Amino acid sequence: MNIAIVIPVYNSPFIDEVIEDVFKYGYKVIVVDDGSEQKVTSAHKEIEILRHEKNMGKGEAILTGAKCAKKLGFEAILTFDGDKQHLSSQIAKLISHYKEGNIVIGNRDFSSQTVPNSSKFGRKFSNFWVFLETFKSLGDTQSGFRIYPVNILELNMRNRRFDFEIEVLALHSYRKGEIIDVEVECYYPPKDERVSHFDKFHDNWRLTKAHTKLMIQRYLLLRGIIWV
Repeated sequence: MNIAIVIPVYNSPFIDEVIEDVFKYGYKVIVVDDGSEQKVTSAHKEIEILRHEKNMGKGEAILTGAKCAKKLGFEAILTFDGDKQHLSSQIAKLISHYKEGNIVIGNRDFSSQTVPNSSKFGRKFSNFWVFLETFKSLGDTQSGFRIYPVNILELNMRNRRFDFEIEVLALHSYRKGEIIDVEVECYYPPKDERVSHFDKFHDNWRLTKAHTKLMIQRYLLLRGIIWV
């Protein structure tokens, strides 16, 4: 399958382990260093390492990776977080469900006792709003373990941080694009090993604005006032 692995990363102490683990499976790897304090490097010349000199947000890093993948001739990208939560062994499962032009989401197994209740609530909350915005019942709209066709670059997206991953689902859906989710295993580390750059105030505020805008947009689409 013509899919490249894109790893957006910002200040993860585990990025070397993540890169090595993905690379050993033989996938084309594109790492986008989103302004980390210490530059990401690799001894493998086959790995593409791109860098934003300042932090621009996860969404911008994904788009940078998608542009690179398209230039290299790939039709889709699989996004893989740099915090060790996603498992390389599950990549093949996502790829096996990919069809040209659709988005595939890895629906993470949250049954582990190490998964905090705040994450479980946040996922349910996000799934609820995405259902209202797209009429699609999805199991894990917050998962960063996804396959996107490179034509997501054509979508008129305005959000570039964590809100990007919500907006892209809605805009893809408005264009009649298919979205499916696939059950996957994941590793949720204990509290003292977790890496998160989610700002509870600023990022929740961005998500609130994104959901509000998308609800309005959905209403206008249904009324035939705007088109995508």
